[in-house]
Amino acid sequence: MDDVVIARALHVLAVVIWIGGVSMATTVALPAVRHGDLGADRFRAFQAIEHRFVWHARTSVVIVGLTGFYMTARLNLWERFQSAQFWWMHAMLCVWLLFTLVLFVIEPFILHRYFHQWATTAPDVVFAWLHRAHWVLLGLSVVTIFGAVAGSQGWSVF
Repeated sequence: MDDVVIARALHVLAVVIWIGGVSMATTVALPAVRHGDLGADRFRAFQAIEHRFVWHARTSVVIVGLTGFYMTARLNLWERFQSAQFWWMHAMLCVWLLFTLVLFVIEPFILHRYFHQWATTAPDVVFAWLHRAHWVLLGLSVVTIFGAVAGSQGWSVF
């Protein structure tokens, strides 16, 4: 069972790094970028932050996915996905899938191609939209983390 303990520790550590970064970006970095606190070139400021964090986030998301799948398989927890009582398992999977899609598909293949043009054409609109999207992602993540910790300790809303 030591393998499950190590997998769980890696899982939680990666979630802390990943969602902690989302929290930092949402509550500190994006407001500073939006208000020009990091310079007049908001696109450049955003790119500097995003470029430094994106690989931390991607690595963490991969570790979370691998350890989550490992623990589900090793502990044979598949039946939890058939019960609303374990809604937080569904939520963890959905949040992970959403971030995986954003970090590995949308960001590199869509945002990298068009973001500079959008940010220079209508920066107020683009950075406001980006900030709101981060708030939605952070909100979903916080609810999921709360539900997963409480649910894994036996608490349930059902």
